[in-house]
Amino acid sequence: MAELHVELVAADRQVWSGQASLVVARTTSGDIGIMPGHQPLLGVLETGSITIRTTGESGEGTVVAAVHGGFVSFADDKLSLLAEIAELSDEIDVQRAERALEKAKAEADAAAERRADVRLRAVAGVH
Repeated sequence: MAELHVELVAADRQVWSGQASLVVARTTSGDIGIMPGHQPLLGVLETGSITIRTTGESGEGTVVAAVHGGFVSFADDKLSLLAEIAELSDEIDVQRAERALEKAKAEADAAAERRADVRLRAVAGVH
């Protein structure tokens, strides 16, 4: 099975690295799916969820992360997701995200509301 190597990196740490058969991310041009053999790509990531269909020694699975801005680069079956902020779904504190969402709604802060919503959608596995 063809694979691509994925690196998901935030400004402060490497979030996830491994082999995948498919990655779905939101860019300024819309949602994009990247599979092995995809054309070279350079794009701007929008705030949203990234879904990674993993392969490799541990078997197939899915990794979901909330990403807030950054860049995506793909060439030679190597995908780099360079995010300002990125959190794996299992790292997200749901109660904190729910409180942040309510606060953002009360203050009519659309950007904060979007960030909190993306975090909750990542936990739910919704792209």
